[in-house]
Amino acid sequence: MLERLRVQTLVNGEEIEFLCEPRQSLLEALRDILKLTGTKEGCNDGNCGACSVILNGRLVDSCLVLAAEVQGATVETVEGLAGPTGLHPLQQSFLEQAALQCGICTPGFLMAAKALLDREPHPSEARVRLWLAGNLCRCTGYDKIVRAVLDAADKMEVARP
Repeated sequence: MLERLRVQTLVNGEEIEFLCEPRQSLLEALRDILKLTGTKEGCNDGNCGACSVILNGRLVDSCLVLAAEVQGATVETVEGLAGPTGLHPLQQSFLEQAALQCGICTPGFLMAAKALLDREPHPSEARVRLWLAGNLCRCTGYDKIVRAVLDAADKMEVARP
């Protein structure tokens, strides 16, 4: 039996402490230990983006990060998008633009889009397509997803003070 490691981190603004095995991925820790099942497992080798989260402000595939590596870090998952007043503009735009179907890839697209909009509040369509290139979807065409991200950027611009 492997020794468990104690990890203290900030997940979606909440201080969390958990035990994990040295070999466990962040994806496994999020889903199996912390019960944050919004982050999805797709390929488990970093090719599909379904497990994308924001780690210390950077978009990462959580299947490629060891859970122990988030010691002292800040992790944002799809569960942290919506606030007490309702859905995040990205989530609302995805609904309004019908930018989802089966939903396996949706959390990864949302987190990739959030990472982009955090850096570039008003990206071009080309930038959106570039940032979403690491996320695969087998159900939708990507156009609705791109339109949803651009729509959310517009909504967020209007909402800024």
